[in-house]
Amino acid sequence: MSSGQLFNVVTFGYFAAMVLFIGFLATRSVVVAKLGNLCAYIGFVVQTFAIGLRWYETYQVPGANGYAPMSNLYESVVFFSWTILLIYIMIDLKYKYRAVGAFVLPFAFLAMAWAQLGLNDAIAPLVPALQSNWLTYHVITCFLGYAAFAVACGVSIMYLIKVRKQKNAGDGSSPAGGIVGLFPSAKILDDLNYKAIMIGFPLLSLGIITGAAWANYAWGTYWSWDPKETWSLIVWFIYAAFLHARITRGWAGRRAAFLSIIGFAATIFCYLGVNLLLAGLHSYGS
Repeated sequence: MSSGQLFNVVTFGYFAAMVLFIGFLATRSVVVAKLGNLCAYIGFVVQTFAIGLRWYETYQVPGANGYAPMSNLYESVVFFSWTILLIYIMIDLKYKYRAVGAFVLPFAFLAMAWAQLGLNDAIAPLVPALQSNWLTYHVITCFLGYAAFAVACGVSIMYLIKVRKQKNAGDGSSPAGGIVGLFPSAKILDDLNYKAIMIGFPLLSLGIITGAAWANYAWGTYWSWDPKETWSLIVWFIYAAFLHARITRGWAGRRAAFLSIIGFAATIFCYLGVNLLLAGLHSYGS
């Protein structure tokens, strides 16, 4: 079985997990939630094995000479979905808030679906700029940061739904409970948003530093104001502003949730929009 076939299995597994988590919100069934988690965990294990197999396959292609499978858009999207599951599993093992899965698994599923249905999965020799160990360090740190921001975004959406429901319940226009009753409290969701960004921000910072070191190795300069570099800096400033406002001015609640969502939107544009819409030194990533 090839890595591509295993990634198809992973895509189906994440789809099943997403549907089951949404079903959990509708049915409030603990069994459904556990099945959703089981599909997510199995998908993660299979994806881990498939990424390893993809790495092995790079040694079988003439001229490729073996490399960590993170060098093109297809491989990076697959790895992004893997990191999202990794962050989700870390949160699930500690907090066991299964409703979070309904807002996080869709990111992983959509990434895998796009990779499998819309992107070229061919293995080819790397261009000279990618033939560096800095590639691995840069991609791992950046995408772990991106995954933490994806989880923060999902949690922020839950927070906004939660507080709106509570407000409506308070004025008598909407009954309390229902699906939103399965969400963690607004305070916990706000805290999860903050903690996820506290994980993602230093990882993004490391990603920018390793990217600068890689740029110096490949092109002889640490920073060239390439569109990807510029947007990485914009994303860094957004989350730096989030943490600064949180720590020094006590920003929390709705303002923090909106800023988290804006930050993730900027992250997605930095990751995909720049590669697909703007020309620059990172154009090979598309």
